[in-house]
Amino acid sequence: VQLQASGGGLVQAGGSLRLSCAASARIFSLNTMGWYRRAPGKQRELVATITIRGSPNYADSVKGRFTISRDNAKNTVYLQMNSLKPEDTAVYYCNADRNNFWGQGTQVTVSS
Repeated sequence: VQLQASGGGLVQAGGSLRLSCAASARIFSLNTMGWYRRAPGKQRELVATITIRGSPNYADSVKGRFTISRDNAKNTVYLQMNSLKPEDTAVYYCNADRNNFWGQGTQVTVSS
């Protein structure tokens, strides 16, 4: 497994979760890392990405609520999700852009 994602779960609307995705040092050092999600009946969509130098990019739907970060010492990318909404319910996947590696997906469920 190239990317190992964790941290999903069930939370009430307005709550918070933090997702983590660990990679090998080589993959981490060469890739923009990202989080994507797929909600039931919908196509996979971008949530956020962060470049090797730490520049983030967010989907409009999560701006101001989610924060992506990367810890280069731990080869891990995080997605801090605050003020969660039921429409954030999805399977979240981490991605290493250059190698096109995908994590196994972690379920996030937000109840109303």
